[in-house]
Amino acid sequence: MAKILEGLLNLQTIERQLTLVKAKLKTRQNAVAFQQRRIEQAQADHLALQDKATQRRKDADGLELDLKTKEEQVARYRIALNTAKTNKEYSAILTQINTIKADNARIEEEVLRIRVEIDSVGAEAQKAAQQVLHEQERLKEVQATNTAELDKLNAMHSELAAKRQEAAKDVARDILATFDRLSEQYEGEAMAAIEIHGKRPPFEYVCGGCYMGLNAEHANALSSPELDQVRTCDNCGRILYLPPKAAKK
Repeated sequence: MAKILEGLLNLQTIERQLTLVKAKLKTRQNAVAFQQRRIEQAQADHLALQDKATQRRKDADGLELDLKTKEEQVARYRIALNTAKTNKEYSAILTQINTIKADNARIEEEVLRIRVEIDSVGAEAQKAAQQVLHEQERLKEVQATNTAELDKLNAMHSELAAKRQEAAKDVARDILATFDRLSEQYEGEAMAAIEIHGKRPPFEYVCGGCYMGLNAEHANALSSPELDQVRTCDNCGRILYLPPKAAKK
């Protein structure tokens, strides 16, 4: 294999490892933020349930106040009933009493329903409070685990970054710029092997990165080490190379 491609493949090996470490670092760094968001959501759920319970208590208190007012009205009507002078007046007052009593029965049922609902919401609020505590404990665990893991990953990142810098010294500046651009574009996979299909000529050549067909010219050029050149896929732009087994075909 040509010297340029050997240097690039060495760089590619390091780049793959570095990309993997970067991904793990990002996951670890995001873990704390993710857990903090879970705590915020659990706290919001708990607060919403508390607010709902408070509002329903106000609703029940308002209805009970209304009920008390109506009961006082009934008491006054009963007094008036005893002093009615005619049957018509007596009947009208009695109708008012019965109407208010019917309203009161509905109010009492509604108050009872709300009180049951308040108990249910209160139970949910207690569960939500426990969930907040659980998520807070989980955050402590994540932070403890992350501290050790982040130290380990940061050490690996520093070591690989140093190796990459050393390996990059053997690559021409313009070629390195192309490699870096492709590596960023394809998440560390700047290079692609040429796959050769078929048992006898004419062979079919395929880019191992995008799986699109390639001209035989690429494989022929790369099979001649003395040319020592960089060739890229016509479709995805990755830097092409011939694996040792493919070069023998």
